[in-house]
Amino acid sequence: MQDYNTIIGILGMRLSDHTYDMIQRRHHVGSSTVTLILDRYEKSGLTLEQIQSMTPKEVERLFYPPSNFQKKELPLPDYQHYYDRIHEKGSKLNIAYFWIEYKQKYPDGYGKSQFYENYNRFVEEHYGAQKATMAVERIPGERMYIDWVGDQPELLVDMDTGELLKVHVFATTLGYSSMIYADIFLDEKLPHFIAGVVGAVRSYGGAAKYFVPDNLKTAVKKHTRDELILQSMFSDLEDFYGTIVLPPPPRKPRGKATVEAHVRFLETHLIEKLKEQQYTSLEELRARTKEIVAALNKRTVTGSKYTREEAFERFDKPCLNPLPDGDYIVCDYKYFNRVPDNYHLEYDGHYYSVLYTYRGQPAILKATAMEIRICDQYNRLICKHTRAFREFPKYITDDSHMKPDHLFYKEVNAKDGAYYRRWASCFGPSMSEFIDRILKSYKHEEQGYNSCNGILHKVKDLPHGVAEETARTCIAMNSCKYSDFMRVLPTVKRSQEQSEETGTLPKHNNIRGKEYYR
Repeated sequence: MQDYNTIIGILGMRLSDHTYDMIQRRHHVGSSTVTLILDRYEKSGLTLEQIQSMTPKEVERLFYPPSNFQKKELPLPDYQHYYDRIHEKGSKLNIAYFWIEYKQKYPDGYGKSQFYENYNRFVEEHYGAQKATMAVERIPGERMYIDWVGDQPELLVDMDTGELLKVHVFATTLGYSSMIYADIFLDEKLPHFIAGVVGAVRSYGGAAKYFVPDNLKTAVKKHTRDELILQSMFSDLEDFYGTIVLPPPPRKPRGKATVEAHVRFLETHLIEKLKEQQYTSLEELRARTKEIVAALNKRTVTGSKYTREEAFERFDKPCLNPLPDGDYIVCDYKYFNRVPDNYHLEYDGHYYSVLYTYRGQPAILKATAMEIRICDQYNRLICKHTRAFREFPKYITDDSHMKPDHLFYKEVNAKDGAYYRRWASCFGPSMSEFIDRILKSYKHEEQGYNSCNGILHKVKDLPHGVAEETARTCIAMNSCKYSDFMRVLPTVKRSQEQSEETGTLPKHNNIRGKEYYR
């Protein structure tokens, strides 16, 4: 079963006329999975926009109904036995022969494509890849290859301790011109990877159709926190630059031969040059790196009549996608396996709220210099907060995220006597005096807040005259308590309703009547 992101991604790429091969590499799935999803899309009769409007769980159930998940134990083929038989001296057997034999013995076993794929993976893992290589047609502006250079030289001097620090070299190349970009960082964490990509795209002045990173250390398995963060980061890059992140398939180094060749090139021609001196600041080291890379890009490429720079200007640059307005904002990503019961997520010593209904669900927090963004496991934005830097308050809470009862108690605890006196004055002088008497009747004014809050909420939707008359009656009885008010209130309301039914006004000193105007 594939998740929501994979299903939507496959449909989106195919509807944009991307090949099966591109789709498989982008989402790490086989051709049978792509075919299954596209078949079920056609049978659904829905448009992509209609599917995207559904919840992730509804989409997953649409493409993978629960009835399809009847588990069965599949007998495991003995691939070592097959390999030995195929490679016996004089053997004319092949894997097709053994698949037929296997299916005759186990009719419910693996299908042909999965059987072949597992066998090829077994051979590759235990005996290495085939020696033959494939000629690849390079298309201008199509691919930007991304990798970290393996060598981590000690070049940066710590001015406090005198210790030499290791540095990490980030490198990209464009597939056609081999135009190089390189930058220096103190580690290979995700924010620096993103900063490197942003710097490369800005340097080239455009974005390639595909970004092809090496298999990052974080992308080991699916359904881990690292995979979710990585997919979220890839999705953000794709949305901003209008590109597709296309990692090479695992255990297939031929899929990244171009970038690895340039990594080896940089290990020799960049890092060895950098080792000629030591550097006291990262800025100085980066400036020297740019000088060396600029010189490398002016060299003529072996087998070509152009330098990298000339080939870039002539072929790659005109084919790059134009950059969007503004700069990509580099985020620090933090994954949460579940939103805590208090529906606040921690970052840098502060706790930021999400809607309380998300508690117990996975979430991804993205922190920029000024903002905190929180997304669900499908990288859909839940909410934003202004990032807090002061030590207090620790909890940054949006009232709209709170449970109704939590919000009620927060409002009660946030009010003081002056607040309740101002509120009561909106109804009239009697109500104002009544609330003041309640507050003064307690040894500590705070003890009367709940009573005032209950009374004022009770009458907030009633005519002001009802509240005033009730308060006036209680003051006349010298009974200024919550229970007294609630006992008198129904009587006043009935009297008011009866007056409205008969069309007569209640007798009161403040009501002049028609005789007054004669």
